[in-house]
Amino acid sequence: MTYTIHGKNNIYEIVIGCEIHAQVASQSKLFSRAATAFGAEQNSQVSLIDAAMPGMLPTINEECVKQAVKTGLGINAKINLTSIFDRKNYFYPDLPQGYQISQYLDPIIGEGAVEIVLEDGSKKTIRVERIHLEQDAGKSIHDQHPTLSLIDLNRAGVALMEIVSRPDLRSPFEAAEYVKTIRAIVRSLGTSDGDMEKGNLRCDANVSVRKINSGRANASTGNEEKLGTRCEIKNLNSMRNIARAIEFEAARQVEILENGGKIDQETRLFDALTGETRTMRSKEDAMDYRYFPDPDLPPLMLTQEFVDEIKKSLPELPQAKKERYISQLGIPEYDAGVLTADDEISDYFEKLIQKHEPKLCVTWLTVELFGRMNKLGINFEDLKISAKNLIGLLDLIKSGEISGKIAKDVLDAMIESGENAKQIVESKGLKQVSDSSAIEKIIDEVLSRNHTSLDEYRAGKEKLFGFFVGQVMKESKGQANPTIVNELLKKKLS
Repeated sequence: MTYTIHGKNNIYEIVIGCEIHAQVASQSKLFSRAATAFGAEQNSQVSLIDAAMPGMLPTINEECVKQAVKTGLGINAKINLTSIFDRKNYFYPDLPQGYQISQYLDPIIGEGAVEIVLEDGSKKTIRVERIHLEQDAGKSIHDQHPTLSLIDLNRAGVALMEIVSRPDLRSPFEAAEYVKTIRAIVRSLGTSDGDMEKGNLRCDANVSVRKINSGRANASTGNEEKLGTRCEIKNLNSMRNIARAIEFEAARQVEILENGGKIDQETRLFDALTGETRTMRSKEDAMDYRYFPDPDLPPLMLTQEFVDEIKKSLPELPQAKKERYISQLGIPEYDAGVLTADDEISDYFEKLIQKHEPKLCVTWLTVELFGRMNKLGINFEDLKISAKNLIGLLDLIKSGEISGKIAKDVLDAMIESGENAKQIVESKGLKQVSDSSAIEKIIDEVLSRNHTSLDEYRAGKEKLFGFFVGQVMKESKGQANPTIVNELLKKKLS
């Protein structure tokens, strides 16, 4: 489905490119041995290099290089065996050096691509232009003093991978889906934890709009105008906010153009409370940063053997795992997408299917468990039920100790208490009744109280069979074995 915006006089399409900043998973920073642990006391993880003390020389962290190469291999990108670190010059209070060590003309990773799934289930390839390594800046704190801003340099020098897409995205949904896909890949590779709440993965969205001549929104027809003036929306930290910010910004630009105005190239911020973007600063171009090769760092030279060794260690990536679930396990595409959206979820599922058949596991994980989590607002990482405990619940269903209906009640109790299924069943006396004589006694009581319905059934109203089953299950408080109930009822009613 093509996403277009209708103005008073013209139809527009959105053109989007994303720059994702993913914090590299490493114990120390890109050019120093300072730690990178989240939540440490302010300014407690700052080396002399991070603080830009005179005479301090940066030394490259090999682990960060490996993680960048691994990410490049994960998106089938070109690995550049020679790359150069540059100084990107700009002033910011939490950037002690007065420049950022980054990569400009010669990044460590060249062109690659990822595939995203669109709303209609079709697939689209998004080109990745480059991935380069760079330092993060520190953090300015504005709410701890009435008249001063404070600086925390714990993040200064932390390694980032900047993953830059081509302007191939055409809707807010596509942009959010692209970021979600990249996040799943780096988490699966272990090259970044992708934690957007901690700021360990952030997205800058470059948004422009252009008129579609003759009103057709098909990028392959060649009848669109050239790319419009873009505005960059900085530091988007959730999939929802990525989509919201792009939607607002595109509508804002269309309104300006429709009223005869001109789009100014600028950097903007998104306010999640108002749902609007606002000007941050005029947009810089590369020449404004005065890039030049860092004189303290020689070119980074890799060998093909180094790259090949990393390639051997690559895990199964989300897309390959999804295809395996579909082709080998017979899981529907939508469910396979849910199960492979996050490594923690797919690892959980893999443990379940070691003991139980995939269809049963999919139902109890995606429908029953995830449905309850969504209703209660529980995140997967906060879930009290381990894979071992859910396997225990499925064991009880499979053995016939509890019915599916009771199992749902047990699952509710498991989410609340964190206890295992067997403990809950025993403590609440929920074990399924499979004793034929006990069930037969309940059936006799139900039939004796429902003479009219019994006569109607025997007169040909066979739909009442379900009524009798329901009454027996109600009388047994849901604990009667449904299979035995059905068998005995058929005999009694005949």
